[in-house]
Amino acid sequence: MKLRPIAEVGAELGLSPDDVHPWGTNRAKVSLGALGKQGGRQGRLVLVSAINPTPPGEGKTTMSVALAMGLRRRGRRAVAALREPSLGPVFGVKGGGTGGGQASLEPAADINLHFTGDLHAITSANNLLAALVDNAVYYGQPVAIDSTRVRWRRALDMNDRFLRNVIVGLGGKAHGVPREGAFDITAASEVMAILALAENLQDLEERLGRVVVGHAPDGKPVRARDVDAAAAMVALLKDALMPNLVQTREGGPALVHAGPFGNIAHGCSSVVGTRMGLAYADEVVTEAGFGFDLGAEKFLDIKCRSTGLWPRGVVLVATLRALKYHGGTPLARVAEPDGAALARGFDHLDKHLESVRAFGLPAVICVNRFPQDTQEELDALRAFGRERGVEMAVCDGFTRGGEGSLELADRVLAMLDGTDASPPRPRFLYDVKQSPEEKVRAIARTVYGADDVAFTASARKDLETVRELGGAELPVCMAKTHLSLSDDATKQGRPRGFTLTVREVRLSAGAGFMVALTGDILTMPGLPREPAARRITVHENGRITGLMQGE
Repeated sequence: MKLRPIAEVGAELGLSPDDVHPWGTNRAKVSLGALGKQGGRQGRLVLVSAINPTPPGEGKTTMSVALAMGLRRRGRRAVAALREPSLGPVFGVKGGGTGGGQASLEPAADINLHFTGDLHAITSANNLLAALVDNAVYYGQPVAIDSTRVRWRRALDMNDRFLRNVIVGLGGKAHGVPREGAFDITAASEVMAILALAENLQDLEERLGRVVVGHAPDGKPVRARDVDAAAAMVALLKDALMPNLVQTREGGPALVHAGPFGNIAHGCSSVVGTRMGLAYADEVVTEAGFGFDLGAEKFLDIKCRSTGLWPRGVVLVATLRALKYHGGTPLARVAEPDGAALARGFDHLDKHLESVRAFGLPAVICVNRFPQDTQEELDALRAFGRERGVEMAVCDGFTRGGEGSLELADRVLAMLDGTDASPPRPRFLYDVKQSPEEKVRAIARTVYGADDVAFTASARKDLETVRELGGAELPVCMAKTHLSLSDDATKQGRPRGFTLTVREVRLSAGAGFMVALTGDILTMPGLPREPAARRITVHENGRITGLMQGE
């Protein structure tokens, strides 16, 4: 497949050659200065979300790329604004994160691996701060830090369970002060969240400076600015803050930038990438990690609250196999026809549609069609959607690219055109001035369907610390399994009568939210028994296969 020159892709969006900085042959960085050149022009924002997936995933990124391709075939200047893949999932369970089949981003191998070095820069900035913190512990200056109350964790962009809990500073006095430490995967680092939410370099430095890294011997908080870290971290992140420009398999533009995890971070691509798309495109197709209960809720309650942006509507991705899975069919048999299980799975879809309505947004159901799907079951799903006033589109983007995505593009355009006279206004689930407990309950009851929320003794102690550090009026970022509406990954369908348990709360003062961890969610995942890394092959010509499922 021959890719378009990246400057030509940028020109399609209206970007000048001076603002497109090539990074190799088929990738580029887009100058932050390009944001101010469109005179306040504002495209229409479309949020792609999904029902809770089966473990292999339902192709939400594939459908996002397919929608952008279908809109382009309808003569629209459309751009996909998506997250960067993390090496953890690439070599872990899911494989690459660039879409699939004929609805993929290119150059896929480069995007899935080192790309333009953004995740490496974030890892380095995170660990520079860790080194400066431990250096302050060692020397007692520029600020004294209690070695038993260091809060900052190191990061690595890899699934490595053996680094979840570590001892650092061993080897005698010359090598440091021994203490317990921990690693997060880079996509869960607060530095990743900060980069994704920063508006510009000044905002980036201010946010980094606010990060709470530990406590002084008298108990007062120590922030990154107190160890003179913020400016040096910005130096590492200066290029990483610029959005990345690539293309779809059909040559359309895509902005791929930042990659916070959806189940343990806020799961959205960068603010600057979204704003860049809105300044240059008619429609911006963006996605939020995992199901509506995780990524979309955070997109709306965290990212949109921070930026003042709001989508015109939601595309809710579903598959017949996932609906049957939520209807009780074992994963190994979800490809088989089962009308009864499908009907039971509609209850799960209905809960997500209720959540979309809670935010005051219109929706289109997008079915990512698989070869085994029957017309009878597709018709049953279409009828279910229409009973609830929601149209459905079947998308064959994986096999047919933009041509197979025209029904989806048309449904989305009809939804958007219907909001032109009266665009949806922001409607959040909670007011930030509510207590942290009330905010968590609002999310759990409205989006998950929980009866109540329980906070462990440890979580309550964490909340006291959050209040002492001035974070009580920040939004909440929920860390929860993506496989269930509840905090129990084994509960498919629409769980009822359950209590959500929060076991830990962390303050991300620089990112501007607190993280509530539920269930057995970990911020450093582990590799599965059969890692995706085992199927990767590098051929004689340098071509890499096995990065994506099914290769």
